[in-house]
Amino acid sequence: MSDAVDLDFLLAETAIRQLYSRYADAVWRKDRDALVACFTEDATWKIAGHTLVGHQAIGDFFEASVGASQKVMFWWGQPVLDIAGDEGTGRLQVTELIKRDNVELRSLAIYYERYRRVDDRWLLAFHHFNMHYLGPPDLSGDLHDCLEYGAPPGFPAPDDPTTVSRG
Repeated sequence: MSDAVDLDFLLAETAIRQLYSRYADAVWRKDRDALVACFTEDATWKIAGHTLVGHQAIGDFFEASVGASQKVMFWWGQPVLDIAGDEGTGRLQVTELIKRDNVELRSLAIYYERYRRVDDRWLLAFHHFNMHYLGPPDLSGDLHDCLEYGAPPGFPAPDDPTTVSRG
């Protein structure tokens, strides 16, 4: 890899990490506008059996889902990225701690992502959520059955379903 390619990848990786930091901060603060700003105008977010397209639908779903919780702490792992020019794909392991109506929950999931650089910012263009667990924080609940896509760059097809929680 040439130095120029290495630098382009490092700049993209840094920007995508900042994207996730802004996303996690928006989730904690329940900030609809900040969360929506993490997505391209035409983004698709597939989560819990829903397919949301565009800022309005994404914002409405976010308000309804996070609004039901007192707080949600969203932690993200290190993204596995493949960057080509102004587009890329990635995979990200996440966990959430959720406080909702005197119930504490933990989720374990993987996001499969498509990114696009827009005006020198990397944004989410496709956000596919596979939830492997939703239950007590001590992980005493059952794991969900999820489609697996193998090692990166394995990726869901556009019509692949997302996990719908049994809990």
